[in-house]
Amino acid sequence: MAGDAVEQPVEQRVGGMRFLKSLRVSYLLQGIAITLLLLSTPIGATTASAQKSSGSGAHVYFLRGVLNIFSLGLDDIAAKLRQEGIPSTVANYLLWSSLADQAAAEYKSKRAQTIILVGHSSGATTLPDMVARLNQLGVPVALVIGLDSVFQTRLEGRVGRYINFYVANGAGTRVERTAQSRGSLENVNVGNVPGVGHLTIDKNEVMQRKVIAAINAAVRRGPRETPAVPKQ
Repeated sequence: MAGDAVEQPVEQRVGGMRFLKSLRVSYLLQGIAITLLLLSTPIGATTASAQKSSGSGAHVYFLRGVLNIFSLGLDDIAAKLRQEGIPSTVANYLLWSSLADQAAAEYKSKRAQTIILVGHSSGATTLPDMVARLNQLGVPVALVIGLDSVFQTRLEGRVGRYINFYVANGAGTRVERTAQSRGSLENVNVGNVPGVGHLTIDKNEVMQRKVIAAINAAVRRGPRETPAVPKQ
């Protein structure tokens, strides 16, 4: 019968299920291994050369997305900024809390007075959390740039300027303002930029120029206080 013609033998179905199961386990183990590697890597490893001398008074902290392999365009941007004398640190989004503590130490020691945050994908999603943490530590954030945050993101802290570049017809979402947020918030749909998608937004030359231009403007402007968030 027609129904019998498309049904696979039991051995093939079981073999296929075993293959899929082993494939999922392989991906899971790979993800765990990469995560453990990230957690054992010093955060400041990518910034040593840039921190030796800088007259910018700024420090840019970059947050990569999942598995640390889809946001390598951030490394390119950081390298270009270091050539301009702007210290830059690149880390996985899982380390955002430790990175915030590092930024607070830089600020309170007066080694950096203009704190700038940039994130891609899951790294962009955690940016409001990092802003809130820095607010708690008494550190003003001059500029935040998100590149295609993958989940609905809400800004509750204070920041000088927050730019959310997102692909409206893709995985990206807007950043929503809350009653507790303070500072400028811009949601910019870049879906019409040629070659820009979720996995390419950080590598696209047009977008890299936009990010670097915004960072340079913030560095020239210097530290800027934003209104405090009212206490509940």
